[in-house]
Amino acid sequence: MIDALYSADLLRLAAVLPRAGRLAAPDASSEKTAKLCGSRIVADVVVRDGRVVDFAQEVKACALGQAAASVLGESVIGATVEELEEARDGLRAMLKDRASPPQGRFAGLALLAPVADYPARHASTMLAFEAAAEAARQAAVLSLDRTRRAGAA
Repeated sequence: MIDALYSADLLRLAAVLPRAGRLAAPDASSEKTAKLCGSRIVADVVVRDGRVVDFAQEVKACALGQAAASVLGESVIGATVEELEEARDGLRAMLKDRASPPQGRFAGLALLAPVADYPARHASTMLAFEAAAEAARQAAVLSLDRTRRAGAA
């Protein structure tokens, strides 16, 4: 059963980490850690007009966390804050409730569907999308605040 979890496709995905590192001047950052295994991801974002225009991630995670981060890194540029939140929520539903995998730009998360059978692995699998969605929401709120202050001046 564990062989289905660590398929060759998943391991190939985990081996390639797009957008690895940190941004010099992010609009916002978020760090998430899985308490059970110690996996950790820091996501940095730059958001303009509600869309991610730059992104980097520092990933110290298991193969499952790396695979999810790989899907994120491949498709995050151009994503709206809402798309990131929907992907995060869709991934959680796929893992916890065996819902259909997320569609659209993050459809690659379907490869992680077998993780549903391993609840202890859910937290590390969720980290990248939790961190990215949180950072993007923070950046969008900060941008809105700056716009409002500039309009009030």
